[in-house]
Amino acid sequence: MKIKKLICSAGKTGYYFDDQLSIKKGAKNDGAFYEGIPLTQGFTSVRQAGESISIIFVLENGSFAIGDCAAVQYSGAGGRDPLFLAENFIPIIMKEIAPLYIDKEIGSFKEMADRVEKAINPLTGKQFHTAIRYGVTQACLDAVAKSKSMLMAEVIADEYDVKLSKGIIPIFSQSGDDRYLNADKMIMKGADVLPHALFNHPESKVGENGVKIKEYLEWLTDRIVKMKPFTDYNPTIHIDVYGTLGVVFDNKLDHIVNFIGELENITKPFALRIEGPVDMGDKQSQIIALSTIREMLEEKDIKAEIVADEWCNTLQDIIDFSKAKAGHMMQIKTPDLGGINNSIEAVLYCKQHGVGAYLGGTCNETNRSAEVCAHIAMATSPNQILAKPGMGVDEGYMIVYNEMSRILAISSDKLEH
Repeated sequence: MKIKKLICSAGKTGYYFDDQLSIKKGAKNDGAFYEGIPLTQGFTSVRQAGESISIIFVLENGSFAIGDCAAVQYSGAGGRDPLFLAENFIPIIMKEIAPLYIDKEIGSFKEMADRVEKAINPLTGKQFHTAIRYGVTQACLDAVAKSKSMLMAEVIADEYDVKLSKGIIPIFSQSGDDRYLNADKMIMKGADVLPHALFNHPESKVGENGVKIKEYLEWLTDRIVKMKPFTDYNPTIHIDVYGTLGVVFDNKLDHIVNFIGELENITKPFALRIEGPVDMGDKQSQIIALSTIREMLEEKDIKAEIVADEWCNTLQDIIDFSKAKAGHMMQIKTPDLGGINNSIEAVLYCKQHGVGAYLGGTCNETNRSAEVCAHIAMATSPNQILAKPGMGVDEGYMIVYNEMSRILAISSDKLEH
């Protein structure tokens, strides 16, 4: 079967593009907006509407294969590709990407993904924007699945020689700024991992010496115990601090480690993960810092885990961080890795090398990209998958949970018949 046409449609994401540098420099909330001057190239305001592009392959039999190009909330930060705006990139897709697929046979997923992954943008001399590769490879996976009358998860399992999960992958739900009301929603739904909590400003959110984080975790731990939806509910508490512990403690790693130990005591009996404790400004310094923090935590018998995020953006980054034990878990930020083939390989690499695999991404994705990621999760069995898109909890959790549940039901039915 061949692909006869490529159609693009401009879309909206489930959240926003935020200028992380401006926020870290003190941009203040004003309702849903931020007051301040944008500091990252391409931004016209500190927060602006997220945009996506749907890649629609028209197949020879008249069916459609769809993937969504999307970029992370903090585009242009931490070594990432620049802001992704539909009007800028649809012409590039139609001119440069469409010829790679139109009137070509639908082969294996790996081969089709390689076409866009290995293509060079003549304007930059580099790979195409991660968001383009992300959406195109989703459409490739869907095209292969439709050509073979298979689930996307089954295609992955077949090509990567893995077995589909027999259960729902643990879901990590994120709260955004509304970390109290949204935590209640997560507890009510029985989220396996919660609440993210968005501690992205050292003064207004973390507080002097981390006092606001401590107060929040005390509240959250008590809230889970009081309101748990079933007797054996035992979630992992996972907060993202965006490097702000490094700011609060002046990158003194021993102080940061001791503080994490204090947080662990607060959250008992629940396991604790801290994502992005420091942001050292470059990849190598980040690897050294996270490796040191992990080693110091283990020396002090502190069971809390740290999660690599900033400066760990590509498949090679994840390999490098994993080899150095720079974190107990890697966030595999699916849009940042470009083609979803890279996310698949990243999960499998982490599992093979004894590192936690968090199939993440961003609130700034779409329902379609989240559904495709659910198929990746069910095929590769990471430790957890992000509920996405958006920060409203209910919508993202529903999309990811329901897609995994459908995969389970369909695959079980096939086994029975």
